[in-house]
Amino acid sequence: MKSIKRICSILMISIVGLILEACTGDFEEMNTDPNNPVSISPALLLPNAIQVSVDRYWGHSTRFERLNIDAAMCWMQHLARNIYINVEGDSYEIPLTISSGTWDALYNDALINFESVLKLSAEDGEFHNSNYQGVAITMKAFTFSYMTDVFGPIPYSEALKGTAEEAINSPKYDSMEEIYAGLLEELGTANALLDVNGPAINGDILFDGDILKWKKFANSLRLKLANHQAEQKPMESQAVMAEILGNPSVYPVFTNNDDFAQLHHVDVIGSRNKMFDVFSTRSDWNISETLINKLLELDDDRITVYALPLADGSYAGLPNGLTDAAASTYTASTIGTKFLDPTAPSILMSYAELLFIKAEAAYDGDIDGDPAALLEEAIAASFDQHGLDMPGDYMSRVGMVDKEAIMTQKWLALFGQGIEAWTEYRRTGYPVFPPANPNSVFYNEGVLPTRIEYPTSEYSLNKSALDEGVRILGGEDNMRVPLWWVEN
Repeated sequence: MKSIKRICSILMISIVGLILEACTGDFEEMNTDPNNPVSISPALLLPNAIQVSVDRYWGHSTRFERLNIDAAMCWMQHLARNIYINVEGDSYEIPLTISSGTWDALYNDALINFESVLKLSAEDGEFHNSNYQGVAITMKAFTFSYMTDVFGPIPYSEALKGTAEEAINSPKYDSMEEIYAGLLEELGTANALLDVNGPAINGDILFDGDILKWKKFANSLRLKLANHQAEQKPMESQAVMAEILGNPSVYPVFTNNDDFAQLHHVDVIGSRNKMFDVFSTRSDWNISETLINKLLELDDDRITVYALPLADGSYAGLPNGLTDAAASTYTASTIGTKFLDPTAPSILMSYAELLFIKAEAAYDGDIDGDPAALLEEAIAASFDQHGLDMPGDYMSRVGMVDKEAIMTQKWLALFGQGIEAWTEYRRTGYPVFPPANPNSVFYNEGVLPTRIEYPTSEYSLNKSALDEGVRILGGEDNMRVPLWWVEN
């Protein structure tokens, strides 16, 4: 009897073992939550990262965080506010949330995801693909250049390493000179990695997987950064320009208005042009009197794109910095319908901008070429970008071609790209703005902001590194300290 019971027990244990073995064979697969994957492909990370960088540069719809619309476009006298003037930018005073919103979104939602794409697509990564690497490096360079041009010294070389094997949770601040040197080198690497005959990529909402366009963006951006720093590092900048412009087959750049860097939107909530989200729901802005007067002076048809006419068909602008009461006495044009289209593109860098860079570089002697001819090409490209033809006599209206003429025309062409227009104004001092209206009130000691202050989170979370960053900045953490690339 005992033997029979023992045999039965052995049989039962064997059966249970077989059952358990059958179950555990697929246990790992059954225990994987498809809604919480353990690995995310670059194609899933790339779209939102690009969207965040673009939105924070071009528009952004959250009130008190709109650096381009509320601050830069008003400071550059493309727009003027008619209400809430003393708290939202036009009077040179901005809420702290512009700094914190820009900083947090670009580091936490854009840069960290570009870094993840780079790691995942590296040679030892799970999704090895050199074209993802090139795209990630290019977008990191664009985003870091945007941030350093806005803040000055920022965490760069030690940034994005919070989850590294040797984690860095208090990254040091690098100087703008160091950051620019790193970005110029990285963009050269991006061009080498981007291979038009290489593997396909997905999730590319900027160029839809067109690798040649990514190469053109990387090299055009590299030219822009070299031009930004040319006053401070002429030999290095001239070498970069010569390398790119001297070998277009290896270093292609934008060649027309069909291949520059712009994000095309769709009319779906969350994916619309952010200027549409803002300007279609609020009427707090008019076109600046400075911009309107300059366009009228030049009899420039771009006024029909940038602005809406008044009831009588004329155009009028609003002076910047007026009190709410003073602004209410004006009737002024509002932004043009092109910018009220939910599918209108958000522009990161245009073909016209590249041509203006070449015109300036030629005038400064950094590249060979006729500045006047290059300026004419740039202006024509700007007109064409908006579906217009440049009048045959337009250059006679511009007058003598000098640095001021080049940068003033660039300012006109950069409408919408207030942050880049602000960078160029701070760097070169052009255009020369007219005296302020007698009823205008400006804060920041009356100084048009030279940068924005660091977010308060850095004072509480990264204070020692921040203190060194302020020392590198060369002044206090305020909006009056000039940045590194300022020309003398």
